[in-house]
Amino acid sequence: MSTGLFGIEHSNRMPQDHWGKNCFNSSFPTAMACYMMKNNIPAVYNKVVMDETGNLKVVSTEIPIQNVFNCNTVDFCELDFHFETIYKDYQNFSFDPIDGIDLVVKNTKGEYLSPLEVKLTVLPTDSTSRKPEDKWGCELVIRSATTSYCALGMFDAVKKETMSVREIFEDNCASIQNWDNDFEMTHKTPNLSQCLDTFQKKYYLRQKPLLLQAIWKTQGKSPLLAEQAFDIVVWSDYAFSRLFIDSSYNTEDTMSRPMRATARLARCLWELSKSNKIRLMDIYRQMAFGNQTDKEFAINGSKWRKYVTSDRILSPKLSKDVIQEIIEPGYIERLSPERRFDQSLYFTYRT
Repeated sequence: MSTGLFGIEHSNRMPQDHWGKNCFNSSFPTAMACYMMKNNIPAVYNKVVMDETGNLKVVSTEIPIQNVFNCNTVDFCELDFHFETIYKDYQNFSFDPIDGIDLVVKNTKGEYLSPLEVKLTVLPTDSTSRKPEDKWGCELVIRSATTSYCALGMFDAVKKETMSVREIFEDNCASIQNWDNDFEMTHKTPNLSQCLDTFQKKYYLRQKPLLLQAIWKTQGKSPLLAEQAFDIVVWSDYAFSRLFIDSSYNTEDTMSRPMRATARLARCLWELSKSNKIRLMDIYRQMAFGNQTDKEFAINGSKWRKYVTSDRILSPKLSKDVIQEIIEPGYIERLSPERRFDQSLYFTYRT
Protein backbone atom coordinates (compact mmCIF):
# COMPACT_ATOMS: atom_id res chain seq x y z
CA MET A 1 0.00 0.00 0.00
CA SER A 2 1.33 3.44 -0.94
CA THR A 3 2.19 5.88 1.81
CA GLY A 4 1.24 8.82 -0.40
CA LEU A 5 4.62 10.41 0.28
CA PHE A 6 7.52 10.53 -2.15
CA GLY A 7 10.34 8.09 -1.43
CA ILE A 8 8.98 6.47 1.73
CA GLU A 9 8.59 2.90 0.53
CA HIS A 10 9.97 1.11 3.60
CA SER A 11 9.11 2.33 7.08
CA ASN A 12 8.16 1.21 10.57
CA ARG A 13 4.98 3.30 10.23
CA MET A 14 1.81 1.99 8.67
CA PRO A 15 0.82 4.00 5.57
CA GLN A 16 -2.08 5.73 7.33
CA ASP A 17 0.08 6.68 10.31
CA HIS A 18 2.21 9.14 8.32
CA TRP A 19 -0.72 11.58 8.25
CA GLY A 20 -1.33 11.75 12.00
CA LYS A 21 -0.63 14.86 14.06
CA ASN A 22 2.61 13.68 15.62
CA CYS A 23 3.83 11.78 12.56
CA PHE A 24 3.36 14.05 9.56
CA ASN A 25 5.87 16.56 10.97
CA SER A 26 8.65 14.01 10.51
CA SER A 27 7.27 11.97 7.59
CA PHE A 28 6.80 14.96 5.29
CA PRO A 29 10.37 16.34 5.75
CA THR A 30 11.70 12.83 5.08
CA ALA A 31 9.72 12.67 1.84
CA MET A 32 10.98 16.14 0.89
CA ALA A 33 14.55 14.97 1.48
CA CYS A 34 13.96 11.92 -0.72
CA TYR A 35 12.63 14.20 -3.46
CA MET A 36 15.68 16.43 -3.23
CA MET A 37 17.99 13.40 -3.30
CA LYS A 38 16.25 12.03 -6.40
CA ASN A 39 16.64 15.39 -8.15
CA ASN A 40 20.22 16.04 -6.99
CA ILE A 41 19.23 19.12 -4.99
CA PRO A 42 21.54 19.63 -1.98
CA ALA A 43 20.31 20.89 1.36
CA VAL A 44 21.60 23.96 3.14
CA TYR A 45 24.25 22.76 5.60
CA ASN A 46 25.11 24.63 8.75
CA LYS A 47 28.51 23.50 9.95
CA VAL A 48 31.35 24.77 12.12
CA VAL A 49 34.60 26.08 10.66
CA MET A 50 37.66 27.81 12.11
CA ASP A 51 37.95 31.39 10.93
CA GLU A 52 41.21 33.18 10.15
CA THR A 53 41.60 34.21 13.81
CA GLY A 54 41.30 30.64 15.05
CA ASN A 55 37.77 31.03 16.41
CA LEU A 56 34.84 28.71 15.80
CA LYS A 57 32.17 29.98 13.44
CA VAL A 58 28.94 28.54 12.03
CA VAL A 59 28.66 28.91 8.26
CA SER A 60 25.93 27.94 5.81
CA THR A 61 27.12 25.77 2.93
CA GLU A 62 25.43 22.89 1.07
CA ILE A 63 25.34 19.12 1.50
CA PRO A 64 23.94 16.31 -0.69
CA ILE A 65 21.08 14.42 0.90
CA GLN A 66 23.06 11.22 0.35
CA ASN A 67 25.55 12.54 2.91
CA VAL A 68 22.77 13.42 5.33
CA PHE A 69 21.35 9.90 5.11
CA ASN A 70 24.90 8.44 5.00
CA CYS A 71 23.75 6.13 2.23
CA ASN A 72 26.45 6.71 -0.43
CA THR A 73 25.04 5.48 -3.76
CA VAL A 74 22.06 3.63 -2.28
CA ASP A 75 18.79 4.87 -3.82
CA PHE A 76 15.94 6.01 -1.59
CA CYS A 77 13.89 2.97 -2.60
CA GLU A 78 16.49 0.85 -0.80
CA LEU A 79 16.28 2.85 2.43
CA ASP A 80 14.22 1.94 5.46
CA PHE A 81 12.97 4.90 7.48
CA HIS A 82 12.37 4.14 11.15
CA PHE A 83 10.67 6.92 13.07
CA GLU A 84 10.91 7.58 16.81
CA THR A 85 13.30 4.75 17.41
CA ILE A 86 16.68 4.16 19.02
CA TYR A 87 19.91 4.32 17.05
CA LYS A 88 21.39 0.99 18.05
CA ASP A 89 25.07 1.96 17.71
CA TYR A 90 24.67 4.73 20.30
CA GLN A 91 22.93 2.47 22.80
CA ASN A 92 26.34 0.83 23.28
CA PHE A 93 27.50 3.98 25.08
CA SER A 94 24.83 3.89 27.79
CA PHE A 95 23.95 1.41 30.54
CA ASP A 96 20.38 2.67 30.67
CA PRO A 97 18.05 2.83 27.64
CA ILE A 98 18.56 5.93 25.53
CA ASP A 99 15.68 7.88 24.04
CA GLY A 100 14.55 7.36 20.48
CA ILE A 101 15.26 9.99 17.86
CA ASP A 102 12.85 11.26 15.21
CA LEU A 103 14.37 9.35 12.29
CA VAL A 104 16.79 6.45 12.04
CA VAL A 105 17.85 5.75 8.46
CA LYS A 106 18.68 2.13 7.69
CA ASN A 107 19.12 0.24 4.46
CA THR A 108 16.85 -2.64 3.55
CA LYS A 109 19.57 -5.03 4.76
CA GLY A 110 19.01 -3.71 8.28
CA GLU A 111 22.28 -1.77 8.54
CA TYR A 112 22.10 1.44 10.57
CA LEU A 113 23.15 4.52 8.59
CA SER A 114 22.16 7.77 10.29
CA PRO A 115 20.22 9.14 13.30
CA LEU A 116 18.45 12.44 12.64
CA GLU A 117 16.25 14.78 14.58
CA VAL A 118 13.58 16.20 12.26
CA LYS A 119 11.79 19.54 12.44
CA LEU A 120 9.10 21.09 10.25
CA THR A 121 9.11 24.86 10.79
CA VAL A 122 7.37 27.85 9.26
CA LEU A 123 9.17 30.87 7.82
CA PRO A 124 8.62 33.56 9.10
CA THR A 125 7.73 33.48 12.78
CA ASP A 126 5.19 36.01 14.01
CA SER A 127 7.86 38.31 15.43
CA THR A 128 10.22 38.22 12.43
CA SER A 129 7.34 38.74 9.97
CA ARG A 130 7.34 42.40 11.01
CA LYS A 131 10.95 42.76 9.85
CA PRO A 132 12.33 43.03 6.28
CA GLU A 133 12.12 39.71 4.44
CA ASP A 134 15.87 39.13 4.63
CA LYS A 135 15.52 39.13 8.44
CA TRP A 136 12.79 36.49 8.59
CA GLY A 137 13.55 33.41 10.62
CA CYS A 138 12.21 30.15 12.07
CA GLU A 139 11.76 29.02 15.65
CA LEU A 140 13.38 25.83 16.94
CA VAL A 141 12.18 24.04 20.06
CA ILE A 142 14.73 21.44 21.10
CA ARG A 143 14.15 18.27 23.12
CA SER A 144 16.65 16.81 25.55
CA ALA A 145 16.79 13.73 23.32
CA THR A 146 18.40 15.88 20.62
CA THR A 147 21.19 17.15 22.85
CA SER A 148 21.85 13.65 24.17
CA TYR A 149 22.24 12.37 20.61
CA CYS A 150 24.50 15.34 19.94
CA ALA A 151 26.76 14.17 22.77
CA LEU A 152 26.70 10.53 21.68
CA GLY A 153 27.43 11.40 18.06
CA MET A 154 30.34 13.63 18.98
CA PHE A 155 31.88 10.92 21.12
CA ASP A 156 31.25 8.21 18.53
CA ALA A 157 33.40 10.18 16.08
CA VAL A 158 36.36 10.34 18.51
CA LYS A 159 35.93 7.12 20.50
CA LYS A 160 39.37 5.87 19.47
CA GLU A 161 41.03 8.95 21.01
CA THR A 162 39.62 8.85 24.51
CA MET A 163 42.84 9.88 26.26
CA SER A 164 43.09 13.08 24.24
CA VAL A 165 39.44 13.87 24.88
CA ARG A 166 39.82 13.24 28.60
CA GLU A 167 42.79 15.60 28.82
CA ILE A 168 40.63 18.42 27.47
CA PHE A 169 37.93 18.06 30.15
CA GLU A 170 39.69 16.44 33.12
CA ASP A 171 40.81 19.45 35.17
CA ASN A 172 37.55 21.35 35.03
CA CYS A 173 35.18 18.39 35.24
CA ALA A 174 37.04 16.55 38.02
CA SER A 175 36.86 19.64 40.21
CA ILE A 176 33.05 19.64 40.20
CA GLN A 177 31.66 18.19 43.43
CA ASN A 178 27.93 18.29 42.68
CA TRP A 179 26.77 18.36 39.09
CA ASP A 180 23.22 19.14 40.22
CA ASN A 181 24.16 22.08 42.46
CA ASP A 182 22.78 25.26 40.90
CA PHE A 183 25.27 27.63 42.55
CA GLU A 184 28.35 25.56 41.74
CA MET A 185 27.34 24.84 38.15
CA THR A 186 26.36 28.44 37.45
CA HIS A 187 29.93 29.51 38.18
CA LYS A 188 31.73 26.57 36.57
CA THR A 189 29.80 26.22 33.31
CA PRO A 190 31.75 28.99 31.50
CA ASN A 191 34.90 26.92 32.03
CA LEU A 192 33.11 23.89 30.61
CA SER A 193 32.18 26.03 27.59
CA GLN A 194 35.86 26.74 27.05
CA CYS A 195 36.59 23.01 27.22
CA LEU A 196 33.98 22.36 24.56
CA ASP A 197 35.52 25.07 22.39
CA THR A 198 38.91 23.38 22.71
CA PHE A 199 37.35 20.01 21.87
CA GLN A 200 35.60 21.36 18.79
CA LYS A 201 38.64 23.21 17.51
CA LYS A 202 40.53 19.93 17.60
CA TYR A 203 37.85 17.68 16.13
CA TYR A 204 35.55 19.91 14.04
CA LEU A 205 36.46 18.03 10.86
CA ARG A 206 34.58 15.05 12.31
CA GLN A 207 31.22 16.78 12.66
CA LYS A 208 28.25 15.09 11.02
CA PRO A 209 24.58 15.83 10.30
CA LEU A 210 22.25 15.74 13.29
CA LEU A 211 19.20 17.93 12.69
CA LEU A 212 17.14 17.96 9.49
CA GLN A 213 14.99 21.08 9.49
CA ALA A 214 12.42 21.37 6.72
CA ILE A 215 11.09 24.89 6.22
CA TRP A 216 7.92 26.05 4.54
CA LYS A 217 7.64 29.70 3.65
CA THR A 218 4.40 31.66 3.65
CA GLN A 219 3.49 35.09 2.32
CA GLY A 220 4.30 36.86 5.57
CA LYS A 221 1.70 36.04 8.23
CA SER A 222 -0.72 34.84 5.56
CA PRO A 223 -1.43 31.09 5.43
CA LEU A 224 -0.75 31.14 1.67
CA LEU A 225 2.48 29.51 0.56
CA ALA A 226 5.17 31.67 -1.03
CA GLU A 227 6.01 30.96 -4.67
CA GLN A 228 9.35 29.48 -3.55
CA ALA A 229 8.09 27.67 -0.51
CA PHE A 230 10.20 24.68 0.59
CA ASP A 231 13.77 23.91 1.56
CA ILE A 232 15.83 21.91 4.04
CA VAL A 233 18.44 23.20 6.46
CA VAL A 234 20.68 20.51 7.96
CA TRP A 235 22.61 21.24 11.14
CA SER A 236 25.77 19.34 11.98
CA ASP A 237 26.11 18.21 15.58
CA TYR A 238 28.81 20.86 16.11
CA ALA A 239 26.78 23.69 14.55
CA PHE A 240 23.72 22.64 16.53
CA SER A 241 25.71 22.72 19.77
CA ARG A 242 26.73 26.32 19.15
CA LEU A 243 23.09 27.32 19.66
CA PHE A 244 23.54 26.68 23.38
CA ILE A 245 27.32 26.84 23.92
CA ASP A 246 27.56 30.38 22.54
CA SER A 247 24.88 31.49 25.01
CA SER A 248 26.43 29.75 28.00
CA TYR A 249 29.31 32.16 28.63
CA ASN A 250 27.05 34.74 30.22
CA THR A 251 27.19 33.85 33.92
CA GLU A 252 23.75 34.36 35.45
CA ASP A 253 22.36 34.09 38.95
CA THR A 254 21.00 30.65 38.17
CA MET A 255 21.45 27.97 35.51
CA SER A 256 19.84 28.96 32.23
CA ARG A 257 18.68 26.33 29.74
CA PRO A 258 21.68 26.91 27.40
CA MET A 259 24.05 26.60 30.38
CA ARG A 260 22.36 23.36 31.42
CA ALA A 261 22.69 21.90 27.91
CA THR A 262 26.35 22.93 27.82
CA ALA A 263 27.14 21.36 31.18
CA ARG A 264 25.38 18.14 30.22
CA LEU A 265 27.34 17.90 26.96
CA ALA A 266 30.68 18.47 28.70
CA ARG A 267 29.90 15.92 31.40
CA CYS A 268 28.84 13.28 28.86
CA LEU A 269 32.01 13.68 26.80
CA TRP A 270 34.20 13.62 29.91
CA GLU A 271 32.60 10.55 31.46
CA LEU A 272 32.55 8.71 28.12
CA SER A 273 36.24 9.46 27.66
CA LYS A 274 36.91 7.71 30.98
CA SER A 275 34.81 4.58 30.59
CA ASN A 276 33.19 4.46 27.11
CA LYS A 277 29.84 3.81 28.78
CA ILE A 278 27.72 5.97 31.07
CA ARG A 279 24.26 6.20 32.58
CA LEU A 280 23.09 8.81 30.11
CA MET A 281 19.51 9.24 31.23
CA ASP A 282 20.59 9.46 34.87
CA ILE A 283 22.81 12.41 33.93
CA TYR A 284 19.95 14.18 32.20
CA ARG A 285 17.48 13.52 35.01
CA GLN A 286 19.95 14.58 37.71
CA MET A 287 20.95 17.83 36.00
CA ALA A 288 17.46 19.32 35.70
CA PHE A 289 17.99 22.47 37.80
CA GLY A 290 14.26 22.91 38.30
CA ASN A 291 13.42 22.97 34.60
CA GLN A 292 11.49 20.51 32.46
CA THR A 293 13.60 17.52 31.52
CA ASP A 294 11.96 16.90 28.13
CA LYS A 295 12.41 20.42 26.74
CA GLU A 296 16.03 21.55 26.48
CA PHE A 297 15.76 25.07 25.04
CA ALA A 298 14.19 27.17 22.29
CA ILE A 299 15.67 29.44 19.62
CA ASN A 300 13.63 32.37 18.35
CA GLY A 301 13.49 33.46 14.72
CA SER A 302 15.94 36.34 15.01
CA LYS A 303 18.62 34.24 16.67
CA TRP A 304 18.02 31.43 14.16
CA ARG A 305 18.61 33.84 11.26
CA LYS A 306 21.97 34.89 12.71
CA TYR A 307 23.16 31.29 12.33
CA VAL A 308 21.43 30.43 9.03
CA THR A 309 23.00 32.88 6.60
CA SER A 310 22.22 31.15 3.30
CA ASP A 311 20.56 33.22 0.56
CA ARG A 312 18.20 30.29 0.10
CA ILE A 313 16.23 31.53 3.09
CA LEU A 314 15.13 34.47 0.94
CA SER A 315 14.28 32.17 -1.95
CA PRO A 316 13.87 28.52 -0.91
CA LYS A 317 14.99 25.95 -3.47
CA LEU A 318 11.62 24.27 -4.09
CA SER A 319 8.53 25.98 -5.48
CA LYS A 320 5.12 25.56 -3.88
CA ASP A 321 4.05 23.37 -6.80
CA VAL A 322 6.50 20.65 -5.76
CA ILE A 323 4.00 19.62 -3.11
CA GLN A 324 2.05 17.86 -5.84
CA GLU A 325 5.08 15.67 -6.51
CA ILE A 326 5.90 15.00 -2.86
CA ILE A 327 2.29 14.23 -1.88
CA GLU A 328 0.36 11.91 -4.17
CA PRO A 329 -3.08 13.05 -5.46
CA GLY A 330 -5.89 12.56 -2.99
CA TYR A 331 -3.73 12.44 0.12
CA ILE A 332 -3.95 16.09 1.13
CA GLU A 333 -7.51 15.33 2.23
CA ARG A 334 -6.04 13.15 5.00
CA LEU A 335 -4.52 16.16 6.75
CA SER A 336 -6.11 18.03 9.63
CA PRO A 337 -6.86 21.65 8.73
CA GLU A 338 -6.57 22.82 12.34
CA ARG A 339 -2.81 22.48 11.99
CA ARG A 340 -1.05 25.48 10.48
CA PHE A 341 0.90 23.68 7.75
CA ASP A 342 -2.17 21.66 6.79
CA GLN A 343 -4.12 24.92 6.50
CA SER A 344 -1.57 26.26 4.03
CA LEU A 345 -1.94 23.17 1.87
CA TYR A 346 -5.72 23.41 2.05
CA PHE A 347 -5.76 27.10 1.16
CA THR A 348 -3.24 26.66 -1.63
CA TYR A 349 -4.49 23.52 -3.33
CA ARG A 350 -8.13 23.01 -2.38
CA THR A 351 -9.61 26.46 -3.04
